[in-house]
Amino acid sequence: MTEPEGQARARADAAARGLHIEMVERPAAESLEHAAELLGLTPHDIVKTLVVRRHTPEDAPDEYLFALIPGDRQISWSKLRAVVGVNRLSLPSPTLAFEATGYERGTITPLGSTAQWPVFADSSIGGRVAMGAGELGLSAFVDAEALFAAFDATVADIS
Repeated sequence: MTEPEGQARARADAAARGLHIEMVERPAAESLEHAAELLGLTPHDIVKTLVVRRHTPEDAPDEYLFALIPGDRQISWSKLRAVVGVNRLSLPSPTLAFEATGYERGTITPLGSTAQWPVFADSSIGGRVAMGAGELGLSAFVDAEALFAAFDATVADIS
């Protein structure tokens, strides 16, 4: 059986980066907390990948970044703006997030994104974590430090 396109992209990108990931199927979850329960994790061990838009002059193309945040925390806009060095950041619409990554919300991962955007990760993330894997009902398990190294991520307190 052929892998779905999003899953295949994520797996191929991980392999190209020398990053070991484990893809795990799970039933549909009603919430992040429910997904953590289904996977035998705490909400902190599920990493949300947020697509964040950097505001640019009107005639410049949109620029994005990935913010990796533990499931039990929220992004701190002031902290992220300070780390990125910009005055304005926002979450794009689901349509723009899809256009920027090739993934639907709830499946977004920097792995296999159709565009390579900078990765900013919250410093509280560590150990083996689960994250989006490019398809609904699928999680990618990965060592957080190896993930950060594979993307040359900026690790800072952003939550």
